Amino acid sequence: MKARIQKAGQAGRVRPVAAPLISGALVLALAGCFGGPQATRSSHAPGDPAAVDANEAHLDKKGEVVSELITQLRLRQSILPQGSAFGQVGDAVLKNSRASAEAQLRVKRLTARARSKNWLPKIGPDVSLTSLSSIAASLVLDTAIFDRGRRQAERDFAAADVEMAAVDLVQDLNQKVHDGLKLYVEAQRAADLAVITEGALKQMAEFERVTKIRVSGGLSDGSEYRLVSQRRAEIEATLLSYQQGEKSAWAQLATLTGQSFEGLRGVPTLPPDSGNPEPLAVLEAKGEAARTKAEVAVAKSGLLAGLGAGASVGRDGDIKGGLSLDGDILGFGRKDNLAALDEALEVTNRKIDEAKRDSDRRIVALTQEINTLALREQADGAVIAQMEGNMGLYTEQYKAGRRSLIELTGQFETLTSMKRDHASLKYQIAVARLDIALLRGVLVNGGAM
Repeated sequence: MKARIQKAGQAGRVRPVAAPLISGALVLALAGCFGGPQATRSSHAPGDPAAVDANEAHLDKKGEVVSELITQLRLRQSILPQGSAFGQVGDAVLKNSRASAEAQLRVKRLTARARSKNWLPKIGPDVSLTSLSSIAASLVLDTAIFDRGRRQAERDFAAADVEMAAVDLVQDLNQKVHDGLKLYVEAQRAADLAVITEGALKQMAEFERVTKIRVSGGLSDGSEYRLVSQRRAEIEATLLSYQQGEKSAWAQLATLTGQSFEGLRGVPTLPPDSGNPEPLAVLEAKGEAARTKAEVAVAKSGLLAGLGAGASVGRDGDIKGGLSLDGDILGFGRKDNLAALDEALEVTNRKIDEAKRDSDRRIVALTQEINTLALREQADGAVIAQMEGNMGLYTEQYKAGRRSLIELTGQFETLTSMKRDHASLKYQIAVARLDIALLRGVLVNGGAM
């Protein structure tokens, strides 16, 4: 529904305005008859205490976003030890990153600055073709007197949009650093396993040489030699796969960072999860809830009565002005539309709880995995020490003729496999700690945002 009352006049002359005044009173009466939230004056500028909730993201007088969420993001500290291998790789990834999320954040900030001026009256030309031979032109000014909070909600939406862009940027930077560190860990793991496998290959080659001599001397048939030779070939293929995996990881990391880290060694131990700060998924859900709240406020303002004023000046100096009543105040389904908007807010609040539960569950699972791997690392270390003692005993028994070479090589293969599994455990622990840090967004200092 839209009602408009106009008054017009020329320089030095004012036309009677009794009818407009009566109609204006009717407009004001209608504006107060349709319920809804407290009407918000469109003259409220950003930062006006009467229109701003200090606990929520909003725009200040300069159009900059004031946000507790963004402040939390900026205060986050990376858990990567400064100067360590992880720290060096993380710094290189950040320097070489040109994330699209950075450009998106800049766009949202500029949009918010533009939106911060929406409380000012709108002024612009109005040109229309009145007939085939004449064009009418005038200068039009429109402003809102009561807009039911629409302009404030538009500014809140712009601020929440910047919050979401900031969260996206932090997630993007943390993900890139996480990817780089995982490649570094994988390269270190492959190199470590390659060293173990290379030592095993030398020993198996020695077993193959001994078996060949036994076959040549008639002490053994060819089946024993073929079996040992096959085991040696399998170890050689395993070594090749680790070497190729290491090269691939280094190459991908070089692409990500723009430099080579092949000479870097060591995997630093990251601190255990402290329970803080809030996971990024939770902040994302909160930002989405704030944005939805602003969207709902904008939508509700369109279902409630609003009062505006306008004026136009023609080329002949004729001045026209009046009041207008806007809003879908008599539309069918208005009650259901309002209820649907309220339900949308409830959905976003539930998503915050779901994000918190999912993040907490994931962090608990990773923490339990780390504890299990640590216990297994300790237990496997003791088992390997015992197996190495048994290997010496098997060797002595083989030399005494009480064990076959097949039994000896089988025991050696088992020991080698245990060593590789044991060596992999510390790298699995490192990756799990990186996964937790990624969830909490503490792989990058907030100042990098």
